[in-house]
Amino acid sequence: MKRLVGVKATVVTSVLAIGAIAPLLLAADAPQEMAVRYLLEAARAFRTVYSKTIVERAEKVGVQPNENWITEDHAIMLPAQFVKAAGAEIRSFDLGLIGLTPIYESNLPKTQAEADALKKMMADPDVKVLTFMDGNQFKGLAADYAIVQACADCHNNHPKSPKKDFRRGDLMGAIAVRLDMK
Repeated sequence: MKRLVGVKATVVTSVLAIGAIAPLLLAADAPQEMAVRYLLEAARAFRTVYSKTIVERAEKVGVQPNENWITEDHAIMLPAQFVKAAGAEIRSFDLGLIGLTPIYESNLPKTQAEADALKKMMADPDVKVLTFMDGNQFKGLAADYAIVQACADCHNNHPKSPKKDFRRGDLMGAIAVRLDMK
């Protein structure tokens, strides 16, 4: 029970921080590109802290990240689930993950423009962030790397994973922000 409360507190804190930034940027008529870049940077920072600090510390005491963390004793959510849970709490914009070889189809690019942007990012290691208009949305993608070996191991060992040769440091996909331009 303490684990669940701790994980929820971490998600709520992250959502509050990211959620506090978005209205300020958007209300101040900040350029969409700047707003998206700030949101991506915040999401990436929270995911990195979760992966490197919380997950690694929890593993030292026998608590493992697990896809079925809600039903498994001594388990916490995976870093990807952390980003998706935070994104589900945000109402003013869409935050998620995309990849060309995701474990779950829900993490495929939602449009051809997203797929093309992700392919461009994967083809050029110097491209860390891409922003673009796509229909009535302004979007941004931030390169999402296997920042710890556990990220690569999880994908490589998952039975639904179409790609089994990730290594620490590999580009696995992107964190995506989508702003509706009403």
